[in-house]
Amino acid sequence: MTKIDIHEEVFNSIYLPYLQNYSRIQILFGGSASGKSVFEAQRCIWDLLQGGRNYLVCRQVARTIRGSVATEIGKVITAWGLAHLFTINKTDGTITCIENGYQVVFVGLDDVEKLKSIVPLKGSWSDIWVEEATELEKDSIKQLLKRQRGGSNKTPKRLTLSFNPILRQHWIFQEYFAGLGWADEQKEYTSPELSILKTTYKDNKFLTHDDIRDLESEKDRYYYNVYTLGNWGVLGNVIFTNWIIQDLSGMQEQFTNRRNGLDFGFSTDPAAVIVSHYDKTRKTIYVFDELYETGLTNDVLAERVKVMFGKERVVCDSAEPKSIAEIRRLGVDAFGARKGKDSVVHGIQWLQQQSVIIDKKCVNFQGEVQTYKWKEDAGGAVVRSGGLPVPVDRNNHLIDALRYAYEEEANQVVMEVTESPFYN
Repeated sequence: MTKIDIHEEVFNSIYLPYLQNYSRIQILFGGSASGKSVFEAQRCIWDLLQGGRNYLVCRQVARTIRGSVATEIGKVITAWGLAHLFTINKTDGTITCIENGYQVVFVGLDDVEKLKSIVPLKGSWSDIWVEEATELEKDSIKQLLKRQRGGSNKTPKRLTLSFNPILRQHWIFQEYFAGLGWADEQKEYTSPELSILKTTYKDNKFLTHDDIRDLESEKDRYYYNVYTLGNWGVLGNVIFTNWIIQDLSGMQEQFTNRRNGLDFGFSTDPAAVIVSHYDKTRKTIYVFDELYETGLTNDVLAERVKVMFGKERVVCDSAEPKSIAEIRRLGVDAFGARKGKDSVVHGIQWLQQQSVIIDKKCVNFQGEVQTYKWKEDAGGAVVRSGGLPVPVDRNNHLIDALRYAYEEEANQVVMEVTESPFYN
């Protein structure tokens, strides 16, 4: 084996004990930019170099892996100057250590059959890492634990969950934290069966001053509590409660009254596309497909949306007329939203009057509707402007896309109300 010298300075010190922590289930959670995902990517490569351990790396939806965990692990290989010791399969992203054959394999939990059939080149799955674990259903954990059967008893098995603690009502809190009497000020818990590590931006020595300033200047109480302090979230004035999650995979042929929306993004904000069906009689919206990804140029975005809905119309954010013109030239039937005075709140209010059924694979939209809320003052009261409540303009890219898709219906209702002799 090639001798590799990796200095401990490349790690955030709080994570160093976890290089050799072998609790059966491990939870790395906390605030944004705390370094938890980077550390787990580092641990993947560290373990592969030692030999004897294979990693199955998961998210709920397969297509979200390439732009997140796979990229993070690739960055570690590059930063450590180890590209000559690994091969990366361009088709599925599988990473293999050339010198010993141990692997990192990526899979989405939305493809159960593929999950059943995946096996490493040698040995068994010693490690399973689930990024953005709050996307998972509880039963998925049972399926993952089954994938770790067999192999050597000398190699302890680990299942690691990493996430931001979005809601205290989440099943992960109830399953792993509630019984411990977990308090917000607690940082760590360790037993042979379960270890928990809470981290925040203060534990990440690699952040810039701008990163720290942005986190510390967060004004919204919920976002400050969850993403700055790393505490389990408690929502007050949430906007949407009229939604449920279902498996819509067998219903898509029935969805003929489609509405598509697109919110442009590139670097910090994602390009967000939503595909839905509207049952006007029952006032029900079925959200059955989404795209939520950063780094997509307009030519790539155009090809992706054509796969999603072909030549159907898509209503886009009209703030980017150049992007609309470009994807139109590339064959997308794209139109700009009309917007207008108070269009955001009017669109939200119209959506609140519908029932929204979300396919279980649309995890990004689920995340948005769970946490989209009205802006609050210091006392927790909803902030208003011109008599209308003001939403927090954050984590709402797919919601904006949905508003654009149903702008015509929402505007029609507003016109009917404002033209009524009883309106004042």
